[in-house]
Amino acid sequence: METKSTPQNIDEYIAGFPENVQALMKQLRTTINETAPEAKEKISWGMATFALEGNLIHFAGNKKHIGIYPGAEVIEVFKEKLSAFKTSKGAIQFPLDKPMPLQLVAEIVSFNVKQRKEEAERRRKGKKKNKEE
Repeated sequence: METKSTPQNIDEYIAGFPENVQALMKQLRTTINETAPEAKEKISWGMATFALEGNLIHFAGNKKHIGIYPGAEVIEVFKEKLSAFKTSKGAIQFPLDKPMPLQLVAEIVSFNVKQRKEEAERRRKGKKKNKEE
């Protein structure tokens, strides 16, 4: 019985999909890397993940779409721009038969970078206050 091995990095993850899906995932990956060059790539929850002060965004391939998982706040903030796509609490589905909305992905990633950095700064300030007390 053949067991499917868990990908160790995003290259291996993308390689596990058909060529048409790989092409879309590579576009997505490039856009995320260009928008958040300081983010680190990893596999988390079985998905391609970019981390910056915590998880920044995940993406995953499916039969009919590529899902991105930027978090619930993004879905609310970008509700109007996402109206053409199927969304749920923290996920967005981009159909495989349509062009990848890379500009929108860049806006989402930029939003999350700003949020993560602000959260990290608040945590650091909170730790300093506790030490001073």
